[in-house]
Amino acid sequence: MPSDWAQGPALSETINKCLTKHLEQLKAPVGTLSEALGNLHLDSSPEESDVVPGSTRGATLLTGTCHWKCVCYGIGNFSTCVTARHQLTFLLLFLEKCQIPRSHCWVYDPLFSQLEIEVLNTLGVIVLCENEEGKRSVCGECTIFYMLHCGSALYNNLLWSNWSADALSKMVIIGNSFRGLEERLLTRILQKNYTYIAKILKGLEEHEFPQTSQYADVFNDTSVHWFPVQKLHQLSAHTWAFREEPDYRGCEDLEIIRNKTEDPSATDSSSL
Repeated sequence: MPSDWAQGPALSETINKCLTKHLEQLKAPVGTLSEALGNLHLDSSPEESDVVPGSTRGATLLTGTCHWKCVCYGIGNFSTCVTARHQLTFLLLFLEKCQIPRSHCWVYDPLFSQLEIEVLNTLGVIVLCENEEGKRSVCGECTIFYMLHCGSALYNNLLWSNWSADALSKMVIIGNSFRGLEERLLTRILQKNYTYIAKILKGLEEHEFPQTSQYADVFNDTSVHWFPVQKLHQLSAHTWAFREEPDYRGCEDLEIIRNKTEDPSATDSSSL
């Protein structure tokens, strides 16, 4: 797996810059997030910064200092899909480079087979048992959401579940380009079906993933998104006052699998 990371220095540099800017806008105190991000080493070669998961060095850096958590949605059937395997490989390398323990990473896809769940458990990440439809609150903790090629409703639900300047400023989303979605959809469709994506466009920063021919199908249309406090505070009071839960009735091409075990109108308040 380290060889895959070594082939994408531009990609690691992009993520490193985005996370650094995210830290700066949070104005984190020295010794907490700043210390953790100072040890990312995303722009170094694997030999210089590899840390074996669970090793003493990683535990020392993270205990009591690193508050980053990671949630991964929609990675797909990696047992049968090469693209999904690449995405999973990148996730594991990303956790390693960021020195986020795998036990601080939650993963879910409604398509996972029992075998894939067992593999993920063996790898040390936490497999969620319930389809949250992306409705997960960060609960005041800095969280990276890794959501490559997910349906637009999943991003919209995530934004709704964290619809405040405080919560959004603690999030980083690695996933489909919001700007690209704005370009592809008619304005009225975007505002009607994906209200929260439409409303947050003026309150985010977005950096496109660098593209390589080798991984064109893996990271196409992918960007790193974060939400600077200054931009969020410039949004109108009316923008924040609207908090209705998304309702996708009549929405074509929803591209997510709904949770049919609960009342669709119920709010999922589970937290990490």
